[in-house]
Amino acid sequence: MEYIKYRFFQKASKCSKEYQRLKAEHSDKVIANVTLGQILTGMKGIPLLVTDTSKLDPEEGIRFKGYSISELQEKLPRINPDGEPLPEGLFYLMLIGEIPSREDVNNLSKDWATRAHVPQHVFDVIDAMPKNSKPMTQFSAAILSMATESIFQKAYRAGVSKKYFWDSTYEDVMNLIARLPHIAAYIYRRNFHNEEHIEPNPRLDWAGNLAHMMGFDSEDIRRLFRLYMVIHADHEGGNVSAHTAHLVGSALSNVYYAYAAAMTGLAGPLHGFANQDVIHWIFEMIEALDTNTPSDKQIEDYCKFTLQEGRVIPGYGHAVLRKTDPRFTAQQEFANKYIKDDPIVDIVNQLYRVVPPILSEVGKIQNPWPNVDAYSGSLLYHYGIKEYSFYTVLFGVSRALGVLASLTIDRIYGMPIERPTSHPLKWYRDRVDPSTKENC
Repeated sequence: MEYIKYRFFQKASKCSKEYQRLKAEHSDKVIANVTLGQILTGMKGIPLLVTDTSKLDPEEGIRFKGYSISELQEKLPRINPDGEPLPEGLFYLMLIGEIPSREDVNNLSKDWATRAHVPQHVFDVIDAMPKNSKPMTQFSAAILSMATESIFQKAYRAGVSKKYFWDSTYEDVMNLIARLPHIAAYIYRRNFHNEEHIEPNPRLDWAGNLAHMMGFDSEDIRRLFRLYMVIHADHEGGNVSAHTAHLVGSALSNVYYAYAAAMTGLAGPLHGFANQDVIHWIFEMIEALDTNTPSDKQIEDYCKFTLQEGRVIPGYGHAVLRKTDPRFTAQQEFANKYIKDDPIVDIVNQLYRVVPPILSEVGKIQNPWPNVDAYSGSLLYHYGIKEYSFYTVLFGVSRALGVLASLTIDRIYGMPIERPTSHPLKWYRDRVDPSTKENC
């Protein structure tokens, strides 16, 4: 058995036994009471999922296997001492639960490089779509078309025992992650660079190769891509893309089906599409104010105008966090270190000064602080990726690391199909306000 796969099996098998023991011995224990408000507002805060890869704390932010983003930047292997951690290292950590050595990361990079061949029919599917198709539409279709390559699907049809479902799932996960940079770059070059495609360089790391195939070979942008892929990789299990992958995978759908479904969720304006909204809104503001160096007062007035129109200020607020998103902070520190005198980045920093006090005065807003989307687009734009309709694809490539590590763990735990109970609205109303006679 290949080294990383064997390490995962060793670690996860112990956790799988504990999962089965808890289910057998303690299924009748009550964990939490549920309010009607939680049910009617998207099940926020209800503990219903098992996700081992990361945990989001409202006050501390995201932790991957217990490590904060700043700790990951310190501990995960990197190519250069002053560079950013490699996404391969984070995937290893989420899958196995240990900080990897540089040798571990090198082995993983090499493994993905050997798996990175994309079947021709995947490119044919992309090429068959109109060029005005959204990049995320092409990305999701390409992933779905790779289901023909599913090792799990073939193993299941051959009658493999369910205790080995994890094995073929692992192979599908590794193959899919390895191929995603080429697929994403192919879509980018097709849509925005006259179909002048660039072949992969197997000597590069996973994120660096994505930048290369998109046409960006400076060390600066490779450094940014490594940071971007790490901080967008996972956000516990309750967000739409992670939950969707888990839900679809719980039906024993193959990895390609589950991940494609997750990407259609990521494409929504309330999820991964938000990074596009931020840049679009900033350019709307620049046009309305007729300057790309607005004063704080001009920005304040435009923010209030946006709110008065019944719109939100994109990039601000979060369903769980109650502080500045540490992923925002990591990007701001990156910009402070490497970027000087960029008007869009400067506006993002101005917004950080201006927006929270405005939103704090709005009674319904629980979190006036920026999230990851508030910064990411400005950095990509600075380095020449100005086609912001593509930004969510980059988010999707990164998110594969977390949701697919989780899906592999789901399979080794033997998690059942997810099937919560639902009731008509009247059923809930009769339990909290039985005197109401209104039919609904």
